Amino acid sequence: MTDRAPLPHDFLPPVPSFTVESDDVAHGTQMSDDHVYNSFGMSGANISPSLRWHGFPAETKGFAVTCYDPDAPTGSGFWHWLVLDIPASVTELARGAGSADGSKLPAGAFQVRNDYGTKDFGGAAPPPGEPHRYVFTVYALNTDHLGVDSDVTPAVAGFNLTFATIARASIVPVFGHSG
Repeated sequence: MTDRAPLPHDFLPPVPSFTVESDDVAHGTQMSDDHVYNSFGMSGANISPSLRWHGFPAETKGFAVTCYDPDAPTGSGFWHWLVLDIPASVTELARGAGSADGSKLPAGAFQVRNDYGTKDFGGAAPPPGEPHRYVFTVYALNTDHLGVDSDVTPAVAGFNLTFATIARASIVPVFGHSG
């Protein structure tokens, strides 16, 4: 892979790290069709992977989870999932938590519109060629509410996350196909 775009956190102020894990995806490995979009020429199941985290700062007041593709041919990457206002007592999201009905999200948490234009998890759908990276990031925050609603853009959500983040952890699976 050549000329890869930087990861989103490469542009953010440095903060401590902690650990994020998944039973469904692994760092640097190909995601299954379960986590692939079911449109844009793809026929995946569009299911968000399970995520769990530990080792975050004791002063954490809340969490957020995002999934971003820095390799999308857009000039600005592609936001696949944004979950905000996750309570500090929650340390995992179940497989499928990104469904449109939000029924598997913890109380108080909500999803922001992704770059597909929907408020749910939108799976991988890269064009044929080199695999794209899907950066699943958990943000430990200094607040329990970011003060935005589900209608903000991913950029505004990211802006607010930048100033509330006290630590973050990422897992970066990939997905690619030949067409």
